[in-house]
Amino acid sequence: MSRPVYRYTFDPKTSLAEARDSLFLSVFAAEGIHGRAQVRLDAAFCLDEKKRACVVDAATPVGRTIAQIFTGLLSREFGEDAFTVERVTEPPAGAVGGHASGATSQAR
Repeated sequence: MSRPVYRYTFDPKTSLAEARDSLFLSVFAAEGIHGRAQVRLDAAFCLDEKKRACVVDAATPVGRTIAQIFTGLLSREFGEDAFTVERVTEPPAGAVGGHASGATSQAR
């Protein structure tokens, strides 16, 4: 079975450190909406600096909230042309899981 994810790809000029910070800010904002425990249970994302890409698991309301906030923050901070985002389906394997650094995964 596949699960929906949003895949973000960043322009070479986009600061990945700032994109990572925006991702964490999105997770913290989702905590305000869904509660810390629910985000901890349901949030899954991965930031891969080598590929200049990020995926956010959108299979849950928490994931969709994180993706919405993250997209808005990226658009305001970097502009519409600094990244692409597409909805894709990927297998629920270990590619998504939640924190952000060299290769990133889950919420903390």
